[in-house]
Order: sequence, then structure tokens, then C-alpha cells
Amino acid sequence: MKELTGFVKGINFGGWLSQYSYDRDHLDSYITEQDFKTVSAWGLDHVRIPVDYNVFEDAEGTPTDLGFEYLDKAASWGEKYGVNIIIDLHKTYGYSYEVLYGESGFFQSEKLQERFFKLWERIAARYGSKRDTVAFELLNEVNDKELSDTWNRIIRTAIERIRKLASGNIILVGGYWNNSIDALHDLDLPYDDRVAYNFHCYDPFLFTHQAAYWVPQMNESFRISYPGDINEYRIKVKELDLTHIQDYTDIPDSGFDASYFEGRFRNAVKLCEERGCALYCGEYGAIGLASPEDILRWYKDINAAFVKFGIARGAWAYKKVDFGITEEKMNGVLPELVRYL
Repeated sequence: MKELTGFVKGINFGGWLSQYSYDRDHLDSYITEQDFKTVSAWGLDHVRIPVDYNVFEDAEGTPTDLGFEYLDKAASWGEKYGVNIIIDLHKTYGYSYEVLYGESGFFQSEKLQERFFKLWERIAARYGSKRDTVAFELLNEVNDKELSDTWNRIIRTAIERIRKLASGNIILVGGYWNNSIDALHDLDLPYDDRVAYNFHCYDPFLFTHQAAYWVPQMNESFRISYPGDINEYRIKVKELDLTHIQDYTDIPDSGFDASYFEGRFRNAVKLCEERGCALYCGEYGAIGLASPEDILRWYKDINAAFVKFGIARGAWAYKKVDFGITEEKMNGVLPELVRYL
């Protein structure tokens, strides 16, 4: 499978230019040059930086330069420490993966889509000269399968317009069901040889999202181990009424291990081989409410599958945002865990 040179092993700087406050105190302190130095010392070659439209324009669409100010710093620090960056548009006006943000209308409105295209033209014009060190991810986690045809049309138009300003930057595109690996086959063929397919992996969901407050029906006191007992997974997912997410009936009685992830990834790898593109896992991680030892075991297993197939990846996440691997409780396993990013 094609290699995603320069973006093989990375981590997400979630919570910096997305999902948190946009005030200067936060933006100046959340991520600094030291953080780039740290991830470089871990042996990572890139960071994925989620960004919201709010740091590039106001509610009416009038352009601002706040987001560029911080992305310029990130690009400069990255060049200093050999860490490339992926600019991931986590929220556009009219659409967010998270319904609680109240964004709506993007997929139904040509006006909002034009606003999206213009934002990407601004980003492309700013970083098009950094073709080997800055990559673009068009939009985070489209939800509904019914949007697939519309999304494919938007992807093509966005890339056509980006390519007039940034001819060589890698562009990442993902499918529906929140960037599910099972949706990649419904993406159109890659626009050119600098387009890569992108998916997210939080399997097994019951483990990686245990007690997550934002998951409907999830009990916030619920805990489960990894790899654990597969029969317990089957029982608990029914008790929590979460079988619509994953019911675990297709998992062998031996339970979870690296071969489970190999099975999840195999068809996508074949698809990318057939279509001549690289494969990137833009998010994978386990909630910090799980035990550090279980989180470490999970990272070992999923990493083994990434390495076997040559899948590029960016772990979720560096700090905070519920999945941060640098939180205090992770100190005991962090030196070993970073070997499996």
C-alpha cells in the first residue's frame, strides 16, 4: 500500500483551535513550542491540528486571521523540530460532527458550501508552498450515509479549488458514519495521487468510550477492561442498549487482540491498494476513565495492526479532551505507551 510519507506516526492536538475557548489566554498556553519538542522526542513525524471555522471568520463569514496566527506558529515550530502538521477542519459553518454545537444546513445550502470552499482557498493560499510539511483534511466526521453523494460532490469541488492554489499538499478525505472504515468504499476514486483516505477507529467502542458522558444510554459509572472477557462485552452492551453501535456477536470467543484490528483494517487496505492511495487513521484512542494499563494494552494491539499494514495514523489525543495520554494518571505507562503511537 502507498506510504503517506511525512505523516506516518502522529498525535492530535485536540482542544487547541477547536472544542475549547477561542480566547487568547487559552490559545497562547494550551500548545506551545515545548509541545512540538516533546512529540518530536517521542519519534513522531506529525501532529493533526483540529481547527474550527470560528478562528478564521466571524458568524457572518467575514475573514479574520486569528487561526492563521497560531497555525503559522505551529508550522514554524514543526519545521524546527521536524514535525509536520495536518490542518483538520473540525467544524465548518453549518456542520459539526457534534450536534450539541447546533450547526446545521451545510449539506443543504450551496451558499454555506461556497463559504466552505472559500475558507479552504484561504488555507491553501497560505500553506500551498509547504507541500511536504502541511496537509489538509477537508472536514471531520460526516455523520449520515444519506449525505454520501453530496459529500463526494463537495470533496471534488473543494479539491479542484484547492489545487489551483496548492498543487502538491496531501489532502485527506473520509467517509460517513463519523469517518468509519466501513464507509471508505463509497468515496469516489481519489482526485489525484496526493489524496489519501482517512478513517477513525475507536473499537471496541464499549471500552474506548466507557462512561463517556456524551454517549446516549451510557452509564457514567460503567467500567470494562481490555482485552477483558468477550462474553462480558456482549452482556454489557445489551444492558446499556448500545447494540446499534457494536454488538460483538462477530468477535471470536477468544476476544480482542491485534488480529481483531487486522480484521477490521484488511478490506480498507485492499481498497486503497486497488485505488492507489495511502490510508490514514486520523483518530484512535481510549478514554482516560479506563485504567492506564488497559489503555496501554489497547495501544499495543492496534499499533501492531497499523505497523503490519503500513497504515499512517494520528492518536487522539495529546492532552485533555477526555483522551489525553499526557494526563497525570498516565505517567506510569506513558514512557512505554509512546512507543506504540
